Amino acid sequence: MTWNYVGRRVAMFFAVVLLAASANFLIPRFAPGDPTAAVLEQLMSRGQQVEGAGDIVQEYRERFGLDDPLHIQYFRYLWNTLRFDLGQSISFFPQTVSSAILDALPWTIGLLLVSTFIAFGVGSLVGALIAWPGAPRAVKALVPGLMMLSAIPYYLLALIILYALAFSSGIFPLGGAYSSYPRSFDFETVVDILYHACLPALSIVLAGVGFWALGMRGAMIGTLGEDYLTLAEAKGLKPRRIFFGYAVRNAMLPQVTSLAIALGTAASGSVLVEVAFNYPGIGFLLYNALRSSDYFLVQGIAFVLVLTVAIAVLILDLVYPFLDPRIERQ
Repeated sequence: MTWNYVGRRVAMFFAVVLLAASANFLIPRFAPGDPTAAVLEQLMSRGQQVEGAGDIVQEYRERFGLDDPLHIQYFRYLWNTLRFDLGQSISFFPQTVSSAILDALPWTIGLLLVSTFIAFGVGSLVGALIAWPGAPRAVKALVPGLMMLSAIPYYLLALIILYALAFSSGIFPLGGAYSSYPRSFDFETVVDILYHACLPALSIVLAGVGFWALGMRGAMIGTLGEDYLTLAEAKGLKPRRIFFGYAVRNAMLPQVTSLAIALGTAASGSVLVEVAFNYPGIGFLLYNALRSSDYFLVQGIAFVLVLTVAIAVLILDLVYPFLDPRIERQ
């Protein structure tokens, strides 16, 4: 890997982050409504009386600089973002955006990382076995079920699971991440958190297994009949070694690419799952921020998501030449 290749990829990383940050600033401002007025409307809709609402709205707009010219807001936003100062949340004032994100991030990471890796591992193995000529027929019979699972959105699967295993049977809780706020992480607390995470994780895993299995199946079919497989068979290698060492290894490259992107976008893709299960992660926080038109919180969450995807792609670009040297030459 040459320094020229690394320099081009790093420059592309900063260009993508700048463009995404600019879009992240502009899009919420094209949305209708006033963010400070939206917060007050929410309070009044709950029956709370707010005296001097007009003065409060004006004071909040001045405090958050919403009356400044757009270009001044833009450069201030870029400068603050560069220092990772994401401002204060309007709907959760005086809590800072960084603090709100850090509170929600561990729940999303814990739920999505584990679920995504389980779905990736199981789906890739099942997909490879489906395409492999020597696999049992029972495995090949899984194709229709996997196609159906991959076609069902996360949120619809979440609602079905929620109704069957929580609402009707009462086996699992209807939502939340814990029975009472965890003050310490002893064994009972960990078990309680895992118990509450079962249904959200199950919906993500079931929806993801079909996707990964079908992708791996297509990649495996592309490797069958390649010269290196014929050579391995001619050398008398064991079928298990040919399967894992030659066929699966070469078919995994597109899967690894998809995994890196999936890890980056996992948080944004789980918004509706977290909303369905009332799970206090980034997706649920983003949902509440959008409902209350909280510009700064929406910008902060979106920037973190964009940064996560960009970093994942950059790492992938830097690692990929070691997996396939042809990438660098192209």
